[in-house]
Amino acid sequence: MISVTFPDGASRQFEPGVTGLDIAKNISPSLAKRSVAMTIDGSLSDLASRLDRDAKIEFVSREDPRALELIRHDAAHVLAEAVQELFPGAQVTIGPVIENGFYYDFYRETPFTPDDLPAIEKKMREIVARDEPIVKEVWTREQATAFFHAKGESFKGELIEAIPAGENLNIYKQGHWLDLCRGPHMPSTAKIGGAFKLMKVAGAYWRGDHTKPMLSRIYGTAFARQEDLDAYLHQLEEAERRDHRRLGREMDLFHFQEEGPGAIFWHAKGWTLFQKLVAYMRRRQALHYNEVNTPQVLDRALWETSGHWQTYRENMFLTKTEDERVFALKPMNCPGHVLIFKNGLKSYRDLPVRIAEFGVVHRYEPSGALHGMMRVRAFTQDDAHIFCSEDQIMDEALKINDMILSIYGDFGFSDVVVKLSTRPEKRVGSDEAWDKAEAALQKVLDELARRGLKTSVQPGEGAFYGPKLEYTLRDAIGREWQCGTTQVDFNLPSRFGAFYIGADSEKKTPVMVHRAMFGSLERFTGILVEHYAGHLPLWLSPLQIAVCTITQEADDYALEIASAARKLGLLVELDLRNEKITYKVREHSLAKIPVLLVAGKKEAAERTISIRRLGSQAQTSMALDEALAALIAEATPPDLKPLH
Repeated sequence: MISVTFPDGASRQFEPGVTGLDIAKNISPSLAKRSVAMTIDGSLSDLASRLDRDAKIEFVSREDPRALELIRHDAAHVLAEAVQELFPGAQVTIGPVIENGFYYDFYRETPFTPDDLPAIEKKMREIVARDEPIVKEVWTREQATAFFHAKGESFKGELIEAIPAGENLNIYKQGHWLDLCRGPHMPSTAKIGGAFKLMKVAGAYWRGDHTKPMLSRIYGTAFARQEDLDAYLHQLEEAERRDHRRLGREMDLFHFQEEGPGAIFWHAKGWTLFQKLVAYMRRRQALHYNEVNTPQVLDRALWETSGHWQTYRENMFLTKTEDERVFALKPMNCPGHVLIFKNGLKSYRDLPVRIAEFGVVHRYEPSGALHGMMRVRAFTQDDAHIFCSEDQIMDEALKINDMILSIYGDFGFSDVVVKLSTRPEKRVGSDEAWDKAEAALQKVLDELARRGLKTSVQPGEGAFYGPKLEYTLRDAIGREWQCGTTQVDFNLPSRFGAFYIGADSEKKTPVMVHRAMFGSLERFTGILVEHYAGHLPLWLSPLQIAVCTITQEADDYALEIASAARKLGLLVELDLRNEKITYKVREHSLAKIPVLLVAGKKEAAERTISIRRLGSQAQTSMALDEALAALIAEATPPDLKPLH
């Protein structure tokens, strides 16, 4: 007999070979009916899996968050079955679950188009309604090879040939259709439900190799409930409406072009916004950090010392000079900051040493990964490095945390999650150094959790030189963006031979704490534009006011208004064109100018102004001096507002 233990600690005895479904039925028919999978010692598995040893199991219902991956995985199989029913001869390749959905790649002489999706989705719903049982079979490699080659499925055959000889394979059948798959899956197609939708078609090379055949990739999404699907589709609509690339054109902020792939061509208004972010951060850190600047191009030897050459070279832009010296555009600011720390003798009394830089870095991203301002090759980091002793790590990390949360609050972000990313497989340094660094950040994470912050752990997601805390914020439509980081590094200072003189007059290696608040200023700008849908707060807007005239008789008064506003530091555009006021309002609204000051003959005579806000049809009339005073107060950055 084997012993099966349940989440409540109770256990029962069963014959070896018992399935999860048998156990569920033994407990209650209702449990068997509502379960779609189970976990065996924490690993998700089919209900049909057999137990031949003692184990801890838990049954998973369709409503359990863990079932969402199964719903999407099963939907991918149903997509493949639907395609092959509708388009005989189409070959299936791979169909994984991805974030927010799934896809399946197909080979077909005539590529699929968006016009094919409605028919495929309709067939999928028929297959779900047929409630086809999903059954796992174990085949030998030879059986699977013969079967798929006989069907003309050359891509599946190639996948099987890559599997070691003698290894058995899982085959999942639903109705008359089957696929090679690791699993797990739910008991039948009906468990998928109806909350799914096919989203788009794209091209993808087989195995990502441009020398191999082009496949048709069909993307879909699926959820446990229709309301979740509806919410996701609404979020996508909102994301499209807020797309920073479209808004960037409308607001005349920036553009991209092929001559500078992955780099931003900033227009005057966009550069004004960018410099507002720099000025804000410069003010926030002025009391605690010394700002520096390090070279853009540095010799290969430096990157070999830092470990970037061995672990990060594929992401670096390299150049060779006529004298055969190899240089790299810096992908990170850290090594340069270590050299600044090393320049001059430091004592323990000098610690912590905090240096900051708005450093432009370059990283090679594949062309297909580039995405507007969110994924670029050239960007500016609000980077800082703190050189301290081990017993100062906690205090410094908490100070960084408080500053990050305060900054995000100023920009309208209050929902923040802090995630600890631990050692990756590809890394530098000893396990002992990593143990110390991870223990230090775990202690910080525990303190943040005690304070009520949302926290989590991401195994294997740290930088190659140290673990990190990642600050992930949620925007106005619920999307998550990872921005700020705190990284504890025992490796780089040691690799460069950096030291300070301790209280015992001996040389000590400092700990290096890497810190960023915005992360990439370019990416943070894109996040802000999308978060506010272009309706930036007055203090952030690169053009705050448009002064518009209704009649030429108000031109002199409008000139006076614009001059007075500019002297007060407001960013003003003057519109004296001989156009209807409705035309001017529409044009400036499209450009997302927050405030329109409208002047006509009546306003000029009374020395008042009509104020119209972006997104509102309402107008208010105020005395000019009163209006300008109110706008100045509103346009004051939050860190410069007087404390009450």
